[in-house]
Amino acid sequence: MKTTITAKGMTVSPAISNRILKKASTMSRYLKQDTEMFVRLRKEKNQRVVEITVPMNGFAIRAEASSEDNLFMAIDKALAKLEKQILRHRTKLDKRLRQDFNMEDVPEFIEALEPSETAERQIVRNKTYTVRPMHVEDAIMQMELLGHNFFVYIDTETEQTHVLYLRRDGNLGLLVPEE
Repeated sequence: MKTTITAKGMTVSPAISNRILKKASTMSRYLKQDTEMFVRLRKEKNQRVVEITVPMNGFAIRAEASSEDNLFMAIDKALAKLEKQILRHRTKLDKRLRQDFNMEDVPEFIEALEPSETAERQIVRNKTYTVRPMHVEDAIMQMELLGHNFFVYIDTETEQTHVLYLRRDGNLGLLVPEE
């Protein structure tokens, strides 16, 4: 497994690198040999934040953890979260292979925001990403693995861009454009 370590606002000592590589080597039983793991370390005020991303077959598994002034604790927490994510991903894939998925009705759209609520907001960050064609079940799994509350994808059946989102009641919503 190839591990790439980057740091922002701090230096990576050999002890930190060795700790990450040693702990990450235990993930090799779940991942293929040619899998890449990206570890990002950063310092935010009095917090040490560790973010780990593992791209897998068009999906990305991501875990983030932080600790006050103890980077080793944050590394251990992030790797434990990553292991849980990988096991959850493998369990879902196993279930999917064993049973057929039934398409359920699309949930209703979330209510639109009033113009007065959006007038004061500003775009503070711009991020680009690759939109991949996938089924709605794959989009749900990817959104859960990333820990995001929405996910944009191209539906393989209609070849249209859809937005999957987490509703306040805990259910999922799907935005489908009209033709």
